[in-house]
Amino acid sequence: MIDLRSDTVTKPSQEMREVMAKAEVGDDVWGDDPTVKQLEERAADMLGMEAAIFAASGTQTNLIALMCHCQRGDEYLVGQTAHTYRYEGGGAAVLGSIQPQPINNEADGSIALENILAAIKPDDIHFAKSRLLCLENTTGGKVLPLDYLEAATSLASEHGLVNHLDGARVFNAAVKLGVDVEEIAKYFDSVSICLSKGLGAPVGSVLCGSKTLIKEAHRWRKMLGGGMRQAGIIAAAGIYVLENNIQRLQEDHDHAALLGQELAKIPQLDVDLEYLHTNMVFLKSSEGDFIALSNYLEQRNILIDARYTARLVCHLDVSREDVLTTIAAIKDYYKVSE
Repeated sequence: MIDLRSDTVTKPSQEMREVMAKAEVGDDVWGDDPTVKQLEERAADMLGMEAAIFAASGTQTNLIALMCHCQRGDEYLVGQTAHTYRYEGGGAAVLGSIQPQPINNEADGSIALENILAAIKPDDIHFAKSRLLCLENTTGGKVLPLDYLEAATSLASEHGLVNHLDGARVFNAAVKLGVDVEEIAKYFDSVSICLSKGLGAPVGSVLCGSKTLIKEAHRWRKMLGGGMRQAGIIAAAGIYVLENNIQRLQEDHDHAALLGQELAKIPQLDVDLEYLHTNMVFLKSSEGDFIALSNYLEQRNILIDARYTARLVCHLDVSREDVLTTIAAIKDYYKVSE
């Protein structure tokens, strides 16, 4: 099966499984798991931050960050299409009593500086307190450039806000920009990174920040049911991917570029090539939805995320041959000859 639905569907390699099987473990809730500690120290060091905490998912690390930064009745400014606002079950509002202030994203994934400024509330009892700016990089596969990150976070800081980055795929952004991930992280007070997306670990995310923030994060993680025991078994996979799977992300970007460029030749498809920055290809169709295409491909052992917009995601379990097979199958569906 060629699975292009997401980069979360990867399977652990034999080498990764061996590392996990041999991991030295302890009780992480007691702070006794050496492999978890090693992962947290490595992640914090890579991002140029003081400390880190390992959690089960990016949804959890993002929520922990929001609850560390914000009190009940505070608000966070966030993109209308951002994962923390749109795809995390409203956790900040439901569990943290934190009000989201969604702002429309621009075509490149950014939030216009003037719109950020306009959304910051005055110090008035009628309003929630604007406390946090939350950005996402990558966002919809698009990379926010360093000069934008500097400008947006500086604007927020000037108005008394702190800054959090949902960096679920921040290593894709770093590879695309040709910089160390620390060059992105330095603009933020906290950064959440996912180990289980493009990097290929089976589970887990890490929240990085100051020692003070991470100390508080431990309390919130426990309250949210995120305290894990012999978590070194999965933390070992996180260490493995940080050591082995970052630079290879360029292969996924190259495969996505090939996929997008070939599918753009199909008259019935509108392919977003302008913002095909990383490992995601987005399609629109003149025929409406992609249900029929999705069913056709599934019969040929190809899975895609297809509704009114189709998203095809390249990852470490998708080879160049798989990409060529997918291109051929989609061209067959639309009856496009080579």
